Amino acid sequence: MNSKLVRFGVSLEEELLMRFDRLIRQRKYTNRSEAIRDMIREELIKKEWADNREVTGAITLVYDHHAKVLVTKVLDIQHDYHTCIQSSQHIHLDHHNCFEIIVTRGNAKIIEELYRKLKSIKSVKHAGFMMATKGR
Repeated sequence: MNSKLVRFGVSLEEELLMRFDRLIRQRKYTNRSEAIRDMIREELIKKEWADNREVTGAITLVYDHHAKVLVTKVLDIQHDYHTCIQSSQHIHLDHHNCFEIIVTRGNAKIIEELYRKLKSIKSVKHAGFMMATKGR
């Protein structure tokens, strides 16, 4: 894809610009343009999700695999949502803890519903959710 680079000006209060410059240094951006591009892309992804479009994302879970009822619930819920699950990976962190990554693609509201159901299972130690776009 050939994109035409467009330059534009932005007016900000000095204090806001100073705070922004500190933030981009902390996040290791090499310049303001890179930071602004990332912020715009992030907001556009959030809009895709808010508009309930077909999107992609990842759900992560950490749980104790000895909690057999929990493991069964995790699997049952994943089977209920099989149409939006692209893949999952199960990783053994140690003797007790497992880390699961579930890659999703589908309707935003359905994926969010799947995440809420998995996150709310008793004994899930941690759940995370990363919104992404199909790249449009």
